[in-house]
Amino acid sequence: MADTEHIRCAWATTEAMIQYHDEEWGVPSRDDQHLFEMLVLEGAQAGLSWSTILNKREGYRALFAGFDIDKVARFTEKDVERIVLDPRIVRNRAKIASAVLNARAVQQIQQEHGSFADFVWSFVDGKTIDTPRDTKNPTPASTPESDALSKALKKYGCKFVGTTICYAFMQATGMVNDHAAGCMSRVKAKTKRKTVAKSAH
Repeated sequence: MADTEHIRCAWATTEAMIQYHDEEWGVPSRDDQHLFEMLVLEGAQAGLSWSTILNKREGYRALFAGFDIDKVARFTEKDVERIVLDPRIVRNRAKIASAVLNARAVQQIQQEHGSFADFVWSFVDGKTIDTPRDTKNPTPASTPESDALSKALKKYGCKFVGTTICYAFMQATGMVNDHAAGCMSRVKAKTKRKTVAKSAH
């Protein structure tokens, strides 16, 4: 069957995954709150399936203050202990604690670079790397760009930001467009993402 006959990328199999694939994955995001959310969720996904995280996304949003960077940065040890007992998310203490560390790191990045978006997008020169995927050009686990982003985030003290996690983050936020060559979402992914999260102000 020719690649052009694909309707969606092969991984979009459940209702939640299809919705995520069609509406969010690969669509360029320059919203700091959404970018922070995806950084936390991709880190939480390490060693697990993305569908597991997606099914718990609302739990993460509830427990991490809607991924408000400043609020999460103020979380204390007591907050971490409270969250680790909540079954609505993956109860991995190291991953939960890393979200707080990463929020503080993102604050520092915002101060130094103007926004988290400007910082992460600088690793792709501000433009989506558009690579239609097929059997001759399969999706990599990492790239030189994700290597560089991982190294830079670690410099700021971020945890759970290895190069494979960073590449998944880049795919999710439209820094790269890795939709399959015949996927119906290839064009949609080139449009700017609408901001979902409301401003805290």
